[in-house]
Amino acid sequence: MTVFPTTLNHTNLRDIWYSMIGIPGLEDAHIWISIPICSMYIVAIAGNALLLFLIITERSLHEPMYLFLSMLALADIFLSTVTTPKMLAIFWFKAGGISFASCVSQMFFLHFIFVAESAILLAMAFDRYVAICYPLRYTNILAPSVISKIGIASVTRSFFICFPLIFLVYRLTYCGRNIIQHSYCEHMGIARLACDSIKVNIYYGVIVALFSTCLDVVLIMISYVLILLAVFRIPSRDARLKALGTCGSHVCVILLFYTPAFFSFFAHHFGGHSIPLHVHILLANLYVVVPPTVNPIIYGVKTKQIQQRVIQIFSLSKTFC
Repeated sequence: MTVFPTTLNHTNLRDIWYSMIGIPGLEDAHIWISIPICSMYIVAIAGNALLLFLIITERSLHEPMYLFLSMLALADIFLSTVTTPKMLAIFWFKAGGISFASCVSQMFFLHFIFVAESAILLAMAFDRYVAICYPLRYTNILAPSVISKIGIASVTRSFFICFPLIFLVYRLTYCGRNIIQHSYCEHMGIARLACDSIKVNIYYGVIVALFSTCLDVVLIMISYVLILLAVFRIPSRDARLKALGTCGSHVCVILLFYTPAFFSFFAHHFGGHSIPLHVHILLANLYVVVPPTVNPIIYGVKTKQIQQRVIQIFSLSKTFC
């Protein structure tokens, strides 16, 4: 059994292993909590991998909406994989040990993927805006080269936003606290292990939220206001419903992605002790597996082209069996 010292000097603290305890107060229920989380992780990987396979192999799905959907599926695979395997190791084997460098790496990739996925959702909102407001110019405006540039811009923006977090946690002085009350490493969780002021970390976290995620949300809302204005100008009721129906999947994914994210952010920065810690950590754990699990199901249920292709694949597999 690994022993985690509690009294350490400032110079070697970052070289030791920290201990993540999972969900504080619910340690006895870790095995039971791991069952739905493990099941959702398997479904998330399988569902998003299938979605990627369908979009890559089916030429009829090589349209802007599905190319953005493939980016979302890839981001979901990374988001769940960065956190869930370690989370399950804690729940099953009490293997919560992690070095400072590994913890910071997990923190960076977690926030990096989150910001990139937010940008992808914004791009998908823009896709719906162009499809409904400029249908005749849809494929010209969102040409493959434009989609590639949007994807590269999303990743680049996310990198430059999240890379300073590494320096912000490394600049802090750590003086012996090595228990992380969480199932994975994130920025404020690491910063709170420090024994000096973390105001800069808090301010940067708020600025990042305002000028990346919150800005994305505002632009998504503007896109949908413009979409609604365009839809209500359509004289045919059936055409209006059809146009709104194409946005239904995206709206569900947006709500599923941003609602728990904003709850987690405000709980960390402003919640204090008003929200029980085990509730916050449990919701944070579900956040990294529920959206990746549900997203491919939402698009599979609501998108006829994907439904038909899945049915074809299963029909062929039954034929060969």
